Amino acid sequence: MKRSKWFAALFLSITMMVTVAVGYKPSEASAATARTPVVFVHGLSGSDTNFSYIKRYLLSQGWTSNELYAIDLPSKQGNQLLNSAAIENFVDDVLARTGHSEVHLIGHSMGGANSLYYILNRGGAAKVDKLITLGGANRLTTSYAPAGVDVTSIYSTSDTIVSPSLSRLYGANNIQISGVSHVGLIFSSYVNSLVKAALLE
Repeated sequence: MKRSKWFAALFLSITMMVTVAVGYKPSEASAATARTPVVFVHGLSGSDTNFSYIKRYLLSQGWTSNELYAIDLPSKQGNQLLNSAAIENFVDDVLARTGHSEVHLIGHSMGGANSLYYILNRGGAAKVDKLITLGGANRLTTSYAPAGVDVTSIYSTSDTIVSPSLSRLYGANNIQISGVSHVGLIFSSYVNSLVKAALLE
């Protein structure tokens, strides 16, 4: 083989090896977790720490830490395009880590609207089993529960930030409570029990 052909063959072999190496991504999934993973989605000006009370409760009820995840959204003002893209990437990562094909979403306030936007516009309908919203600003996205997703909307008549009429969705399990403020929805033992019931339905 002439030297030029030999170098060409060598270059091609190295290129192929590098391409394979760069493109190879080992699976991060181990054995699937016992329960469908839960992803928490916060509202305006919130963060992934907003759900610490609910997470502690679910841990006490048998969930494990590798089944509970909270996203810190890039737009604290609730930008639907930015936040739905972030939710999409986050959910895909959770699915890869847990070995499941679906998640349950729990959204507070604008987190409900952002979650619905992800479900309806970014392929989330195929990856979300249940959506639970707490004082969700749901009707900023849609008036109807997405087909194929089990939706529970929990809202309070004492909520002075998001009106119950904004939370209710046609086709959802709408649960109205009273005596709990908008922020209080993520710090209420009663709401926690409703969340647990919705997750186990």
